[in-house]
Amino acid sequence: MRLLQHMLLGLSIAILLASCDRQTEFISHNREAVSAQIKNLEDKKITAANGDSLKQVWLQLDQHPRVKQDTVLSARVKYYLARLYAMNGGDSASFFVEQALELIEPTTGNLKYKALIYNGIGNIRSAEAKQREAGYYYNKAAAIVLSDTTAGLSTEAKSAILLSAAQSNLSSFQYNLAEKMNRAVLPLIDSLPSGHIIRQRVLVQMIQTLNTLQKPVEDIAPFLHKLEKLHAQEPDKYNISFLYDSKIQYFETAKQQDSILHYELLKISIDERLHQTTASAVLMNNLFVDYCNVAAIYVSLKNSALGTRFIQKAIRLKKQFPKLIFPNNEITFQNSLAGLYQLQGKNEAAIAVLNDLVQLQKNIYQSDNTQAIAEMNALYQLQAKDQSIRILNENIKINKLQLQQNRLWLIISSLALVLLAIILLFLYYSFRQRRFRQEKEKVLLQQQLLRTQMEPHFIFNTLSAVQSFVRLDKKENAIKYLNRFSRLLRSNLELSRENLVPLSDELETLENYLILQQMRFDDAFSYHLTQPEDQDLTAIMLPPMLIQPYVENAILHGIDLETGNGSIEIHFQLATDILQVRITDSGKLNPDLPELSHRSLSGTISRERMQLLGKKASIQITKIPTGGTLVVLHIPVSH
Repeated sequence: MRLLQHMLLGLSIAILLASCDRQTEFISHNREAVSAQIKNLEDKKITAANGDSLKQVWLQLDQHPRVKQDTVLSARVKYYLARLYAMNGGDSASFFVEQALELIEPTTGNLKYKALIYNGIGNIRSAEAKQREAGYYYNKAAAIVLSDTTAGLSTEAKSAILLSAAQSNLSSFQYNLAEKMNRAVLPLIDSLPSGHIIRQRVLVQMIQTLNTLQKPVEDIAPFLHKLEKLHAQEPDKYNISFLYDSKIQYFETAKQQDSILHYELLKISIDERLHQTTASAVLMNNLFVDYCNVAAIYVSLKNSALGTRFIQKAIRLKKQFPKLIFPNNEITFQNSLAGLYQLQGKNEAAIAVLNDLVQLQKNIYQSDNTQAIAEMNALYQLQAKDQSIRILNENIKINKLQLQQNRLWLIISSLALVLLAIILLFLYYSFRQRRFRQEKEKVLLQQQLLRTQMEPHFIFNTLSAVQSFVRLDKKENAIKYLNRFSRLLRSNLELSRENLVPLSDELETLENYLILQQMRFDDAFSYHLTQPEDQDLTAIMLPPMLIQPYVENAILHGIDLETGNGSIEIHFQLATDILQVRITDSGKLNPDLPELSHRSLSGTISRERMQLLGKKASIQITKIPTGGTLVVLHIPVSH
């Protein structure tokens, strides 16, 4: 926890860095030129050699008449002055950032600089240990980042703002909000330079947040693996202590005491070296907590000797820096000491330590409560001030609306014309759709009408054949013929109700018809049907009784029925959505004899039906040189 706070302070100072050249540049009295110069100064890098000259340039800009007349420019200048003073730990940082806040708050827009200033004042309040007020400003900055992607902030600034707010929310027990803001940073880190501290920080904070939320190890493990990979790729860029601290939290969740102890000892060795080389209250407290944690682990493992050893180290550190131990860390120490006394059987000493611990917690609670009341009062005043600013902005918006009132009727008129045009287009489209449906229905009705015209023709031919059998006293043939005819008639009646029928049903009807014709002409011809291969005939849909009239013409006019050697070949082939039907007859024995004039009503009706099927439908009739006729039908089908 203290390591993260230390990293937070370091990163906050890094964000507050600005830069300039050694020489003081000429300050123009033109607003655009002044704004451009400020933008140029914002983008420069700071060095040890140009820090003082940079501060002088910003101070000159702060006194410039053009800057003083412009609220936003003045707020920008004061914010970057606050960054410079914050880098050196000066009290002026708070002075300038609060002035920047006073200037930028009432303005409309300027979200980029509002977010930066909110985050800056959050850093100042955090350094002043005003965590609630700091969290208030951190969350205001984060809200801008989360809600407005066009604020103009760099990826680094967005990430730092969200991470600061996440850490603040974690400290104030807003765990779910902390997780949300940490996760919002994860997609941003890929665009940051290799070795950037934020790449490590977001993973460390995610692990800490998930551990605090008591998430299972499966949720924490992916982030720990990424952190390990980050340290393995660039070990010199990142502090290994954060990796150890994250592993400790992971194994705390997994409840693996041995692994926790291992990484606590590794962390102690690093913190001891840092404490010897760097004078820092944060580092000293980190080491103090490390000793207490290791002592507590040994106590849980029933190892009194090693527990005593690390408690004594914590006691020596406490005696060396008695006024620098943070109160919450003192609670950790007292808990570890009480546990050690209990393990050693010193119950009275343990009870005495616990009594002191209760009093310490009571004092801390009272102190925190007093500070919380003071901060809540400050927050109330801040919120009242924000409310006044919102009311002011609403009044400004009302004035703008009144100024725009004259344009309202023009906009309404334009919208009315557009709406009228849309209605007319809709009516035109509806008319076209209705007309298309009517044309389709008309075609279907024509198909049905033509089909009904064919059925009496077929029945007439059949009855003539039955009459012939009866006249010649062929009763058995007549009965068979009537039986086959009834089956054919039944299937025709069933198919006549449908606009489209399966090819399998059409083939069955056609074969019944051919058998009837064979009986009618005393087997004067043979036939052969070739069906489409590897096709589901029930799924191929086509208009009913479309092929039969052409087969009838082939029988009656394409073969010589008197010889008994006639043949009919019918071949079906499917190509995409077109069914090709080839009907070939054997031809007449004496083609030179003139054929009797025959006007085929069924053929005429069939051609008309084919025309109604559209452009893809076609009929080709070809004389075969060796004798006979080939009729090729192309029928559109559906699946």
